[in-house]
Amino acid sequence: MTYTGEVEVGGPADVQDAGDLEITKLAVGPMANNVYLLRCTLTDERLVIDAADEAERVLEVLDGAPVKRIVTTHRHPDHWGALEALRAVTGAETIAGERDAEGIEVVTDVLVATGARVRVGSCELEVVELVGHTPGSIALAYDDPDGIVHLFTGDSLFPGGVGKTSSEEDFTSLIDDVETKLFGRFPDDTHVYPGHGNDTTLGAERPSLPEWRSRGW
Repeated sequence: MTYTGEVEVGGPADVQDAGDLEITKLAVGPMANNVYLLRCTLTDERLVIDAADEAERVLEVLDGAPVKRIVTTHRHPDHWGALEALRAVTGAETIAGERDAEGIEVVTDVLVATGARVRVGSCELEVVELVGHTPGSIALAYDDPDGIVHLFTGDSLFPGGVGKTSSEEDFTSLIDDVETKLFGRFPDDTHVYPGHGNDTTLGAERPSLPEWRSRGW
């Protein structure tokens, strides 16, 4: 089956082959959050991005496979609702941005900031802080040595715009970070996996950056 990234709550997961990394995407909970299950194909080690909800559903997709780490992209509760339950079952190490961890009601074992590396087997994800949606939101970038960059953006970047912000100052911070740290650095074929909804690419969104900035959201 060809990967589309189009998943629905209660529906099947979708699986993307990214070379040495296998990416499984599923939608859970009342806000249709995306959960990403990453597997290193060389070591079989696994990592979860945003244990949002429906712990039983996530565990069902994992099918008993061990999970080494769980990364939370930001402090909003819809992104860590199943974190405690998954940690209890898997014993996984918990990771979050150093400026958002205090807002997550589950102990964070490892605090990260821009430039940190998070491993899943032989693969490495680079942490990129994107300030604005929350004070310590992070994105994770996997640069497939034989392919494209895969970018997990939480609620900081979606098809059609950046994430919701509560002030003009926060919006300016977020659009600046997204423009410089993501669009200014990664190529157009970079695949974007957001916290809700369908995937996109930086190339598809790049022409709209001036419009986003002008409209203020």
